[in-house]
Amino acid sequence: MEPTECAELALRGSFWISFAAAQFRERREVDLFTGQVSARMNSVKFDDPRLAINRVYTRTGDQGETGLAGGQRIPKDALRIEAYGTLDELNAFIGMARDTAEELTANYPALGELDGILKRVQHELFNAGSILATLPEDVHPRQARVTDAEIAQLEAEIDRMNENLPALRSFVLPGGCRLNAELHVCRTVCRRAERICVTLAREEPADGVIVRYLNRLSDALFVWSRWASHTLGVREILWEPNRAASGQRENQS
Repeated sequence: MEPTECAELALRGSFWISFAAAQFRERREVDLFTGQVSARMNSVKFDDPRLAINRVYTRTGDQGETGLAGGQRIPKDALRIEAYGTLDELNAFIGMARDTAEELTANYPALGELDGILKRVQHELFNAGSILATLPEDVHPRQARVTDAEIAQLEAEIDRMNENLPALRSFVLPGGCRLNAELHVCRTVCRRAERICVTLAREEPADGVIVRYLNRLSDALFVWSRWASHTLGVREILWEPNRAASGQRENQS
């Protein structure tokens, strides 16, 4: 049984929090809002997963179909499956970046914060996959999901971690260090997941919060990649159009 199929069995339960994502102009107001949301979230509990993975294979998907949380059988290449399958892929890449951050924490303690953030995001991605693997009519009131609380938390972290980074005068190239490159891989996979979810929402009913969450998460991954390089003392690689082969030939002539 694939991880995405295992997840389908666990997708029961959560409480929907309808927080309006207000357009705050002052960062202190954002921080205040985030603190209030976090306080409320401490008292909110989603249902725990209800599954027992006793066998890795079941043979039920051998004909190219898989099951949603409500029991419906649909093709494995359906758009909904592609959506939460891509979240699964993103989760794997974030796990790899988190392991890199954890390895570096001994020499760079500040990276411990990023390690914790990435672990939280992994849980949030599973919550988002819970909703994507469930048709709207089958969603339970306490089923795990992402809410405006998660979006507000990402925005607060983006603002705080971007505050001391140097202003950019060009686009940046992924790389410079392993952690930076891995976070950029996460960012691009996150963008792909977002595009798939946008297409899904155009074709059938889907939770619009997930698109907003992924949009903000990709922004956060960009900031975290820069923040990681800054914390490690690694120089960012900026895009220089004339470093292309054609530009270099002109400089040599």
